Amino acid sequence: MIKNRTEKDSLGEVKVPSHAYYGVQTQRAVENFPVSSLKAHPVLIEAYVYIKKAAAMTNSSLGLLDRKKAQAIIKASDEILNGKHREHFVVDVYQAGAGTSHNMNTNEVLANRAIELLGGSRGDYSIIHPNDHVNMAQSTNDTFPTAMRIASLRMTESFLPVIKNFRNTLRKKSREFSKVIKSGRTHLQDAAPVTLGQEFSGYAETVSRHYDIIKSTQKYLLELGIGGTAVGTGLNTHVNYRKLMVKNLSAITGYRFRQAKNYFEAMQSMLPFMHLSSAINNFAHDLTRITNDIRLMASGPTTGFAEIILPAVQPGSSIMPGKVNPSMAEMMNQVLYQVMGNHQTVMMCSQAGQLELNVMMPVMIFNIIWMIEIFRNALKVFDSKCVAGIKADKKKCREYAEKSISIVTALNPIIGYAKAAEIAKESVKTGRSIMDVIRSKKIMSEKELNKVLDLMKLTKPGL
Repeated sequence: MIKNRTEKDSLGEVKVPSHAYYGVQTQRAVENFPVSSLKAHPVLIEAYVYIKKAAAMTNSSLGLLDRKKAQAIIKASDEILNGKHREHFVVDVYQAGAGTSHNMNTNEVLANRAIELLGGSRGDYSIIHPNDHVNMAQSTNDTFPTAMRIASLRMTESFLPVIKNFRNTLRKKSREFSKVIKSGRTHLQDAAPVTLGQEFSGYAETVSRHYDIIKSTQKYLLELGIGGTAVGTGLNTHVNYRKLMVKNLSAITGYRFRQAKNYFEAMQSMLPFMHLSSAINNFAHDLTRITNDIRLMASGPTTGFAEIILPAVQPGSSIMPGKVNPSMAEMMNQVLYQVMGNHQTVMMCSQAGQLELNVMMPVMIFNIIWMIEIFRNALKVFDSKCVAGIKADKKKCREYAEKSISIVTALNPIIGYAKAAEIAKESVKTGRSIMDVIRSKKIMSEKELNKVLDLMKLTKPGL
């Protein structure tokens, strides 16, 4: 039998497990929202605890919170930040609007642990109260968006190095494949020659641009509306509370936060999160294209393009012996589609605010954290287990380049477009190479032909 203690809130009495650091309002949330079995991500738990710690520091320095109470709350906060008591954060990610349940879960865990540190028993809120002391000068409405900003910054900070490493891998491959000549393709049809290195240089530059864009979103997350309390007015806060909160949060997190220009906008608008989510979504779209290119170039090995060879990571079929699939690329695609779905949820939630508050914040931050986490983890292994080990089939690549009818493009300045088109048509009709058709028509000498149709020269500007 689980032993319980009885706690009371404005709605009445509720039985709470005696061992729990959480209290009555958390217990109500557990009973009200048995939805997904998914709980708050550690990064959101820590973000919220940073706020409570900073608030205890601030209110104590302003003479509003007893020093012993403040020190107990700070010590309890540090324990959670060091990884303790995480099992007591039990509210489902799908919960009451705005994150009130998560806020109270945090308030109650900190209050009960602080009570113990002062020698009391869990549930004895005459010593430290979740609302009056831990939540002093705060509302869910200003703390939750602040926690979202801290959590988003931390997740982005963990993602950026992975993107940078992937970009560097692509640059390395670009150099490695700089002399591998292949047929370009536009509309999935033969096009002028390129090098495999040039294609990979394009991929590297795309990733580099997305790195810069995602990094740029951080500056918008550094502006905090903390101290707006319920509706942005700062009701129940000391006149110096906002400034000190930003200072203390900056000190304990390491981020250079600044006060919001407009506290009402900071509470009403989810623009910083849409900016971040959109940046990640855009990266997912471009990386889908790059991943699909890699899968296409690796298709085969005998009936596809087979221009590149991907590292084999597992058998590809339960029935076809010897089959090897582009498994890492397939995984990457699946994750990218999920990221796009996460962004769709964030987008829908962003426009769902009314007047002073957007109550859809819990599902927004859940999806932002999730999209970054799976994207980061997937890209890391896609980079190391697939892209870093790509090999080029130089012979196959050159064969396609030599067979491509589009090398006739180089003759446009010499014989004109119309005559070059006739040569291309004859090549397709007869199955002979462009060079053989030109030789048969004696349009130019062998020396001139080799000079004009030097494949490597055709991959560079010039006439």
